[in-house]
Amino acid sequence: MLDLNSSRAIYLQIVDDICDKILTGELTADSRIPSVREYAARVEVNVNTVMRAYDYLSGLEIIYNKRGLGYFTAAGARSQVIELRRKELFGSVARNFFRQLSLLEITPGQVAEMYQQFLDSKN
Repeated sequence: MLDLNSSRAIYLQIVDDICDKILTGELTADSRIPSVREYAARVEVNVNTVMRAYDYLSGLEIIYNKRGLGYFTAAGARSQVIELRRKELFGSVARNFFRQLSLLEITPGQVAEMYQQFLDSKN
């Protein structure tokens, strides 16, 4: 789950993990997510790191805190995550990807064919 050797900050890896679970349907609207302490113990990181991830997700209105009960996924969490991921994808990720395509002289037609093969292999 978490890659402690990654250059990506641990709290962002936690954010990614929770967002992935929302996108796959493992976490749905109003699902309880592990407490800060539970999550920290499970992935063996500092409680403050998990709290930073939860604060970030709360700020994006992906999760919310019910005082005394814990953290839960927000009603519109899935659409919020999709919007967040699209912004990331169309930002630096896409620019870097398109730069590599250009350097390797890969045509839009070749990309479309590869993408179609990927979609076909999922079925």
